[in-house]
Amino acid sequence: MNLTVTESQLKLVLEKLDAVKLELLRLRAMLLPEEELTEKEKKELEEARKEIAEGSTTTLEKLIKELG
Repeated sequence: MNLTVTESQLKLVLEKLDAVKLELLRLRAMLLPEEELTEKEKKELEEARKEIAEGSTTTLEKLIKELG
């Protein structure tokens, strides 16, 4: 089976896909609203971001021991 699509048809399909993607994102936002972080969570998140910016790393073994 051979199918030929013109450039304008392809452009139309891609525009429709973008519209569908945006609608799905809107629906997800409506159905799964973001939760507000507690002050403790905000502080932990900021600390984690600083560690990432500084290049701090850990091994999987250390993480397992800490959380295990």
